[in-house]
Order: sequence, then structure tokens, then C-alpha cells
Amino acid sequence: MTGEKRVTSRIAWGITGGGHFLAPCMELLVKLHDIDVFISRAAREVLAGYGLLESLLGCGHRLYWDRSASSRAVTGLYRGYYRLVIIAPATSNTIAKFVAGISDNLVTNLFAHAGKCRVPVVVLPTDIGPEIDSPAPPGFRVRVYPRNIDLENVARLSTCPGVTVVKHPREIDQILSTSRK
Repeated sequence: MTGEKRVTSRIAWGITGGGHFLAPCMELLVKLHDIDVFISRAAREVLAGYGLLESLLGCGHRLYWDRSASSRAVTGLYRGYYRLVIIAPATSNTIAKFVAGISDNLVTNLFAHAGKCRVPVVVLPTDIGPEIDSPAPPGFRVRVYPRNIDLENVARLSTCPGVTVVKHPREIDQILSTSRK
């Protein structure tokens, strides 16, 4: 079966260490089927801090944790296991790595190899506007002012071939609804 790809309807979903949009992303993620979740080290900490780790552990999806220097889990892209990669939420650090071509963890490797395999990628940046009202644990809100470099990196990412940048989790749900038809 060398060179043959098995195309499936699975989705690879990467989570980074961003708290903004995390709760609505988790609400969407747990109700979906045929999802494999790729969790960065920072995401594990943030999921626990926001009280969302247990719902992820109990959702029944395959979970891949960033535990080693290599990212063997992303090799499923080369076998055609995934029709789409979603990275949501994606921190400014992750976005900067995407546009600089740095792939030094599980989620940045997922992004890089999706591009090499021409698998479409949807990214939801946490720093999507000049001013953001964001939830913070333990249940209060903070005002965040993304830096110009963060907004410029999001703009650069939106010009990458095969990448769709969205501004809200609703847009991910719409993309998924459209792609199921």
C-alpha cells in the first residue's frame, strides 16, 4: 500500500494554551464525532485551570498529548486519516510559530505537516482584534490589547495557502456544517 492514501472523514483538532474562546471551542468539540484531539503542554495546563480538562477526558475522542520531542501522531496526515485540521484556540505564540515556519511541538507540527500534505487548516487565533474582553480563571473577565505584531501575524497567516482564519467558534461550526453536506 505504499504511496496510497486512505481518505477518511476524521478531523484533527489542535488545542494550544489560550483561554480566550476555550470554553465555546470545548462545547463544540465535545459534541462532534470522528475527532482526534492534539493537546499542547500549555493547553493541558489551561484546560485544567479553566475546569475543562475533565470534559475533554470524558468526551470519547482520541487524545494525543505533547509528551515527546517527536510528533509521531501527525503521521496520520500522510496516510489520509484527516480531511481537515482545526487549531482552536491558537495563542499568539502559536500563530507566530506558524508564520515563521517553526514546528517545535505537537500542535505546530500538526500545522506544518497539514500544509505539507495539503490538508486544509482552520485556525481560530485568540488575539483576533485590537481589544478583547476575555474570560480568565477563576471566573472573572480581563481586557486584553493584542500587540501590533500579534495582529500582523494573524494577517500573515490568513494569506497562507490552505489556511482559513476564523474570528469566532461559530465560524468553525458553520464550516463543519457546510462540509458535512
